[in-house]
Amino acid sequence: MYSTERRKKAKTGSVQIRCSNNRLQIVFSFGGKRYFVSTGLGDTPFNRKQAQDKALEVERDIAFGEFDPDNLEKYKVQSALTTPEKVVNITEPKLTLTDLWSQYLNYKAPQASPKTLNGTYEPVTAHLGRCSTDGLEDALKFRLELLQATTQSQARRTLMQLSAACKWAMKHSLIEANPFDGMYKELEATTPPPPIAFTVEERDRIITAFEEHRGKGINYQHYAPFVKFLFWSGCRPCEAIGLRWESVNKTCDRIHFHESIVEVSGKLVRREETKTGVQRWFSCTPKLQKLLYSIRPENPQPDALVFPSSKGGIIRPSNFKDRAWNKILTTLNLQVKGGIKMTPYNCRDTFITLQAVHGNSSTTIARWVGNSSKVIEEKYLDKLQLESLRPTEV
Repeated sequence: MYSTERRKKAKTGSVQIRCSNNRLQIVFSFGGKRYFVSTGLGDTPFNRKQAQDKALEVERDIAFGEFDPDNLEKYKVQSALTTPEKVVNITEPKLTLTDLWSQYLNYKAPQASPKTLNGTYEPVTAHLGRCSTDGLEDALKFRLELLQATTQSQARRTLMQLSAACKWAMKHSLIEANPFDGMYKELEATTPPPPIAFTVEERDRIITAFEEHRGKGINYQHYAPFVKFLFWSGCRPCEAIGLRWESVNKTCDRIHFHESIVEVSGKLVRREETKTGVQRWFSCTPKLQKLLYSIRPENPQPDALVFPSSKGGIIRPSNFKDRAWNKILTTLNLQVKGGIKMTPYNCRDTFITLQAVHGNSSTTIARWVGNSSKVIEEKYLDKLQLESLRPTEV
């Protein structure tokens, strides 16, 4: 149902809409007496709007002294308008898939991050605009149009989101069935690239290359502390970019990861949480503590960035990757490993892998990097274990 009956006693003169036995009622008090006017309408968004209009009419009549307790029929919602010539039925407007998706977005948006809105929800809105068929009327034809308009992986993600929206709509009595239930499972999912780690030797070569870089007009040496931090802390690049000195204690041996800066449609947005919403404290190794202490200003402003760009602003992830990172790795011939193009995120993969190799448990590593132990085991430990096994000679 769309609403439940209010439990608190309303003040005299106020008019409420209640639902009783799946029928909307107009409830109010006048002259010390309680009135219940049944509309005869079921609890739907359209019917509730009609009942609300009548409730406002009651309030207006009471306020202007025109309320007649012996003439309550005027406040009942008519299901049909009758004229001498014809009968005009009042029907509820048909809900389209686009309308349903819009309502679902309004419901989800307040809790969604900017990156989720941009990367997950906005593509669905765009794909809906490319399809002429209403998916609630003909889901199979809509699916065909969707596959013609975009890639299979994008179509799969779109159908998954539409199925979730329809499931939500059923819960709130907007529709009776989910025409997309399980449909996305029929399309092949895109497999994300496996985590690829640098070796210790490769990691140190990358760090040295940043430390020693002297380019004409461009000096990537500035980003050496940032790259070291990514390799030695295992944090996400967006967490390092958004890290402020107020989140690092004075002795630089403890870091509070609780926010990040992400790039959304070319704009930098501070997100007041980490990717998974898990806040965590990280205890620095002596090497990492020494690094932070060496770059810490004498009296840093609390909101000052620990790793600003070379111009003193925010490091833009795409610019750093496309220019400094790719330039250095291409020089070292490390831009691709195992057929995968390496990104700053692989610094995190390197930290996790090396910690696992040295015997730290999945639970401990997960707490350090803000993941679940299940993710650590499935993405990293299983791979390492398989690589260490050898077939039995028979």
